[in-house]
Amino acid sequence: MLPLIDNIYLQSFATILVLVVVVCVLLKLAISYQQLQRAQNSVIDEINRVLPQTQCGQCSYKGCRPYARAIYEGEAINKCPPGGSTTIRMLARILNETPRGLDPAHGQLGPILKAVIREDECIGCTKCIQACPVDAILGGAKLMHTVIARECTGCDLCVEPCPVDCIDMVLPDTASSFSWPLPEKNKPTENLLKASL
Repeated sequence: MLPLIDNIYLQSFATILVLVVVVCVLLKLAISYQQLQRAQNSVIDEINRVLPQTQCGQCSYKGCRPYARAIYEGEAINKCPPGGSTTIRMLARILNETPRGLDPAHGQLGPILKAVIREDECIGCTKCIQACPVDAILGGAKLMHTVIARECTGCDLCVEPCPVDCIDMVLPDTASSFSWPLPEKNKPTENLLKASL
């Protein structure tokens, strides 16, 4: 009879020991998973900080955060025209990759243009306001709209929905792009000859 009781105690002890080991392993896995998630999110956050936050969709994602997640998961780092070569180099450094040129399928490198609404032609339909991902357009229904230049990211998403085509993408006046028109008397002689004929 005693060996049977000892055997039952041993089996119970073994079962409890196995359960404790399983719980410890599961707990360790849960902690490791949380640490991995935190590490993953910090890398995604770092990638997202480098992206220009234009939310333009030229990379074929609905914004910079989804593109950052896709880059972390292996997507190419050269699909962001607004970020240009500087962003590509910074992403390459973060991910220990070799920088490459911008993928031409997603746009071309160039100066960032800003939207300008020809207010006298605006009918106040609000379609551009709805299209702007960064709320850079002010206006109301049946009222003229205007673009807050410092907020505009140059994504070009407001141009297409405009039914009266009153939005232009222009190079903003900066120290490097400003040009002062010459007065008539200082224009080159070539133009003067054409004007006199």
